[in-house]
Amino acid sequence: MQTHLRGRDMITTQEWTRDEIDTILDVAIDLKRRRALGEEHALLRDKVLAMLFFFSSTRTRASFEAGMAQLGGHAQFIESKTTQIAHGDTATEIGEILGRYNDGIAIRQVDWDLGNRYIRDVAAASRVPVLNMQCDWYHPFQALADLLTIVEKRGDLSGLTVNVSWAYAASYQKPLSVPQSLILLLTRYGIDVRLTHPPEFKLQPEILEQAEANAEQSGGSLALGNDFDAGFEGADVVYPKSWGCMLTTPDPEESADIGARYKDWIADERRLSSASASAGYMHCLPADRGVEVTDAVIDGPNSWVFDEAENRLHVQKAVMALTM
Repeated sequence: MQTHLRGRDMITTQEWTRDEIDTILDVAIDLKRRRALGEEHALLRDKVLAMLFFFSSTRTRASFEAGMAQLGGHAQFIESKTTQIAHGDTATEIGEILGRYNDGIAIRQVDWDLGNRYIRDVAAASRVPVLNMQCDWYHPFQALADLLTIVEKRGDLSGLTVNVSWAYAASYQKPLSVPQSLILLLTRYGIDVRLTHPPEFKLQPEILEQAEANAEQSGGSLALGNDFDAGFEGADVVYPKSWGCMLTTPDPEESADIGARYKDWIADERRLSSASASAGYMHCLPADRGVEVTDAVIDGPNSWVFDEAENRLHVQKAVMALTM
């Protein structure tokens, strides 16, 4: 249990030690238990979290607002397009000013080649912790919720096989942040991680290098593949979701056209049946039903998506309580 985390930013789990991440999981489990028992846990009474959104959300906004309320504090919703942020407030000004008004700043900015830089610029100017609610590179709270879910469902993680796979979706060209954060975090826990995607949908080379180093240190592995069906075979956990091919083209329309070549990359009953008998299906949501995944899979007995979504609340509360 680490006790020196007050004031720390959470931009990527890669900047936290394994012991520190274990502390987050321990606190999240305790807070989850206390909520289930109806025990008050107003650890952030009278504290305020500024939540700055450049991109719409459902689970992220709802879970952070609920979490701050349950911790006794207040979440302040700030939308970029309806404030002066759209008319000239700089990242430095946001960090300086919101850091003086509030006890923490949470930001969701997923614009390609901008989001992570913006969050880091705010953090450099802020006197309070900055929390990454998702950027173009990372989605740390989703990955923490995913890790907690796998721990709850499977216990010992060493030797588990988790397939993090691209899947087709027609809604929009989604960021790389979920798969990148997943492979960074899971490889630190001795898990055998498969990363499966079409050739055009590769991830950042430096992220792959970091994940490979994590796996070597933890005794796990990172295996890359381009065969959707093979990724499912024998896996203990399957996590097929869409992301854009930003490293192939920055043009969303061209990315969508490339993705349309792989419409058969859908998580269906046949693919799931090739995984281990008790394999869990995971997705950060929202999923493109009937396109990215069939109803029978996402609503079926192997689906962990609602437990996974709930755990966003608990890991976020843990990080807020530890850092704010």
